[in-house]
Amino acid sequence: MNRSTGSALDLPALLLPALEAALEAGREILCVYEGECGVEFKADKSPVTQADRLAHEVIQKALAPTGLPFLSEEGKDIPYEARKGWEAYWLVDPLDGTKEFLNRNGEFTVNIALIRSGKPVLGVVYAPALKVLYYAAEGVGAYRSEGPFESLRAGSGELQRDSKKLYLADPPKTDGPLRVVASRSHRSSETESFLKGLGPAYQVESVSAGSSLKFCRVAEGKADLYPRLGPTMEWDTAAGQTVAEQAGGAVCRWGTTEPLGYNKPDLHNPAFWVGNPGFLRGLQEMGTV
Repeated sequence: MNRSTGSALDLPALLLPALEAALEAGREILCVYEGECGVEFKADKSPVTQADRLAHEVIQKALAPTGLPFLSEEGKDIPYEARKGWEAYWLVDPLDGTKEFLNRNGEFTVNIALIRSGKPVLGVVYAPALKVLYYAAEGVGAYRSEGPFESLRAGSGELQRDSKKLYLADPPKTDGPLRVVASRSHRSSETESFLKGLGPAYQVESVSAGSSLKFCRVAEGKADLYPRLGPTMEWDTAAGQTVAEQAGGAVCRWGTTEPLGYNKPDLHNPAFWVGNPGFLRGLQEMGTV
């Protein structure tokens, strides 16, 4: 299969190898998670495990037959000059939430996204320890599944029948506590200040989650808002952004309604927020940011 032309992408067909790759990577990760966890340290002192590398290798091999370029956290040193002409490519974080992995709370994920013309159009978020799978694509919608994942053998359409379709509440939230999901391991002082600033207008209920599961909490209606003021990379957000957007949400630059873009010269993301589009506009008009 060679789907190198972005305009000709068959997203439902490409969803199947992405799902299979995520599940296989999850099995490799659990082999390490449930055994001894050998830890090394990168130059920036962040932990990386054997599971990262195993998952990277599994996903890259599984997606190679699609013929699309591949950019992963574990293979991120592709210069911008080499990738700036990519119309469509896979963007992967083999193990998102390494601290959650090391803390053994289960809230780590495999993230696989397909980027077309700077926008994520297909995404898979799999939490292998929790046995929960989220997936989405343009023209397909957003779904949550707890299995049986064996139904994938009959195609992604069969899996959809065993999955829950995700829809964000519309119109935007107007009453009740405001459920705000924030990082379990990377909550910043700026985030705390923002949450305090919401106090006069809302009763804020804080919900913690690790990795890209924060996007999924919004997509499935368990949180109303995900503010992210700390640093992230493009592979951290693309799959979760797809799930949130295809459920009817918005993932935008902080304080704006401008979506996050991808394949930038610098792969760092700006600050952003996630929620119902109308609700984000309302917060913007209220001057909360």
